[in-house]
Amino acid sequence: MRKPLRRVLVGDFKIYKDEKAAIIEVMEGGRISEWRKVLEFEKLFANYVGTKYCLAVSSGTAAILVGLLALLYDERFPKVKKGKKIITSPVTYISAASAITLTGFEPVFVDIDKRTFKLIPEQIEEIIKEEGADNIAGILPVHLMGFPNDMDEINKIAEKYGLFVFEDSAQAHGSLYKGRRTGSLGLLSDFSFYIAHNIQAGEMGCVTTNDEKLFKLMKQLKASGRLCVCAVCTRNSGTCPLIKSANGNEDLDPRFTHEYVAYNFKTIEFTSALAISQVKKSDLIFKKRLHNVKYLNERLTKFEDLFYLPIYDDHVSYLAYPIIIKKNANGLTRKWLRAELEQEGVENRPLFGCIPTQQPAFRHLKEKYINRLPVADYVGSNGFYIGCHQYLVKKDLDYIADVMGKILSDGKYL
Repeated sequence: MRKPLRRVLVGDFKIYKDEKAAIIEVMEGGRISEWRKVLEFEKLFANYVGTKYCLAVSSGTAAILVGLLALLYDERFPKVKKGKKIITSPVTYISAASAITLTGFEPVFVDIDKRTFKLIPEQIEEIIKEEGADNIAGILPVHLMGFPNDMDEINKIAEKYGLFVFEDSAQAHGSLYKGRRTGSLGLLSDFSFYIAHNIQAGEMGCVTTNDEKLFKLMKQLKASGRLCVCAVCTRNSGTCPLIKSANGNEDLDPRFTHEYVAYNFKTIEFTSALAISQVKKSDLIFKKRLHNVKYLNERLTKFEDLFYLPIYDDHVSYLAYPIIIKKNANGLTRKWLRAELEQEGVENRPLFGCIPTQQPAFRHLKEKYINRLPVADYVGSNGFYIGCHQYLVKKDLDYIADVMGKILSDGKYL
């Protein structure tokens, strides 16, 4: 195979002076487990999103798991019980459906909009009536590729039927919905800071909320359910309020006394330090990605008879540049186009697949959802994405457009 003239990545991460300085600061501080940088990040990101609280965890998947587990343990939500169902998106990274399943719930899927991947509110209400409102615990909308869901409609439905709303904002750092950032529009929201996401830290996640009790509960649950959730430990000074209150045992160590069965989802100082440096650049990241999407749309508009380009919206913080092959695309297939792009050095990824009908891990749901999610099935089979990240320059964007022109010029897609 010949070497391509250029390599354009789906995602990238550049280490500049401020990232290096952040890592050196952690190293010189002498502690890499959760400490000052984690707390600094949590305060900074809560302020950025517009919530009272943010809890840093080890990944975006961990964020969903710890949030759902907190809802199970919180006695204020008697309707939230294992075995109940949670309505979510069929087209997204598998972690949302997996977390729902692993915490004892059952994912229930409704169809999506073909261009923005948003849940269709009318279908949410239909599935509630079909499954029975008493069998549904909540709604977990996914802001895929940065496109916000119709949160007013979703919250209205949730309030009508007594359901919680848990936003999946893993791909939507900075996206705006009617002037508010995603992550501040439901009871809880998860974020991921995976290497290819809008705000990056390598591997890290967080949960945002305005609910103080849930925040404190999640703080325990991410640390194996331990009793101690204090930001500053006073155990050695003899003033810890938890020691004398727990079973009258004054020799008790709150760090090793556990109130709940839970997970270890703690993160480390390095990832939080990197995330802080990225959040501080978030406006620049947002604007650069917007510019790249707009420019690619202008250069690729001549191919709109073959595929759907992403809708441009200056309130969307784009994770990537999604492309959906049209049905009447003269024989053009995703498989062929993706392979041709890769050969020319344009990295790309399939758009995840429809979870209940196309993901082997959820094959047990396939029969139930055959022909029930036509748009999700189509997008899952015909959608893919390329990069639009902040490190791409004009030469990269022009190269993508020129490669598309070269590949598609003769109309033979074999």
